[in-house]
Amino acid sequence: MNALYMIIGTLVALGILVTFHEFGHFWMARRCGVKVLRFSVGFGTPLVRWHDRHGTEFVVAAIPLGGYVKMLDEREEEVSSGEIGQAFNRKTVKQRFAIVFAGPLANFILAFLFFWLLAMLGSQQGRPIIGSVEPGSLADSAGLSAGQEIVSVDGEGISGWAAVNLQLVKRLGETGQLDLVVRERNATLETEHVIQLENWLKNVDEPNPIDSLGIKPWRPVIVPVIAELDEQGPARAAGLQVGDRLLQLNGRSVSDWYVIVDQIRELAGQPITLLVERDGRSMDMALTLGVRGEGEARRGYLGAGVQPAEWPQEMLQEIRFGPIDAIAEGARKTWSMSLLTLDSLKKMLFGELSVKNLSGPITIAKVAGASAQSGLGDFLNFLAYLSISLGVLNLLPIPVLDGGHLLFYLIEWVRGAPLPEKVQAWGMQIGISLVIGVMLLALVNDIGRL
Repeated sequence: MNALYMIIGTLVALGILVTFHEFGHFWMARRCGVKVLRFSVGFGTPLVRWHDRHGTEFVVAAIPLGGYVKMLDEREEEVSSGEIGQAFNRKTVKQRFAIVFAGPLANFILAFLFFWLLAMLGSQQGRPIIGSVEPGSLADSAGLSAGQEIVSVDGEGISGWAAVNLQLVKRLGETGQLDLVVRERNATLETEHVIQLENWLKNVDEPNPIDSLGIKPWRPVIVPVIAELDEQGPARAAGLQVGDRLLQLNGRSVSDWYVIVDQIRELAGQPITLLVERDGRSMDMALTLGVRGEGEARRGYLGAGVQPAEWPQEMLQEIRFGPIDAIAEGARKTWSMSLLTLDSLKKMLFGELSVKNLSGPITIAKVAGASAQSGLGDFLNFLAYLSISLGVLNLLPIPVLDGGHLLFYLIEWVRGAPLPEKVQAWGMQIGISLVIGVMLLALVNDIGRL
């Protein structure tokens, strides 16, 4: 079932994002009087094709890994004298710039529409209340304590832990002050706390910002009764069964599933002993934990899960916007995520953020499947983030990407003539090499995560 969600989620995500991106090019080309020969979603053998009254061929092809809009262009084929005025290369620099820019712009518009819709649909979120603070941690040094509710991070209002994490991600690899405003327990009083950062989580693989501050979010206690098992996991191999209650881990009593999870993560590949209660009887069970991740992201794996706990209503809040307010929220989120994506790329380039955070097609497929399985809201959120990433990446000034073409057009506008074809060809070769190199790096990262 997970594989089915992954396949369907990936195909739907790529289909929507690629179609919208290419439609941006197509729509602007038509507005500028350029004849569009083909609008293709996917590459390779056409599965479905049809023509409109303008003679444009629309194609859905077999390999759903992209798409393209083919326009009439004298550089690619001979153009009749009657259609010369409809050729792309005959249009002004401004028109060509607009046609190319319209693709990435369509991705930002799509992300805004998704965020706008999500803001109106609303969501129920756990209040960002601190459950515990690790002694000697950054949060402890700043005077944070259990029971406080985080109100804002660096001046940005907070609605839940996802928003806290997003604000912290913006500070990865940085040195300086992190400002947190919290509301004291059972009071309306708000206090400001300053955390000093020093190359914070610089080059850390798969960083966990909240945990690294020494903060544990408040969560309801989950009784450690096993509800599901990975058929290939260490727990199943050792004989654990659904319904078993874990009483001790390596001789230490445990009553909360989260405590067990935290301890297991630190014991990757090590032998452990569990005291288990089954049908009223206690028994010791020995097993060796599995390993997930590598380097600093290495963690232990048991292969067991529990039923989620019920959250008290006072610990939850409903976040919902009206149609008008949702416009501002959608625009704010689109802008914020675009800046974050661009800033993350800059930090990777300058070594402030590990390049192992770069994800490729395997990770995208896994997240697509997980978000599709989780529900419509999560899937739309994933599509919005992915659409922004596609828009930002395409605007990078790398020849072969839309941003590279835009760079050539800007140079042409400044100097009054296009760059020599030889220079453009060199640029394309460099651009292709860069893109292939980044794709290979992302694929290696994906395989490492597996």
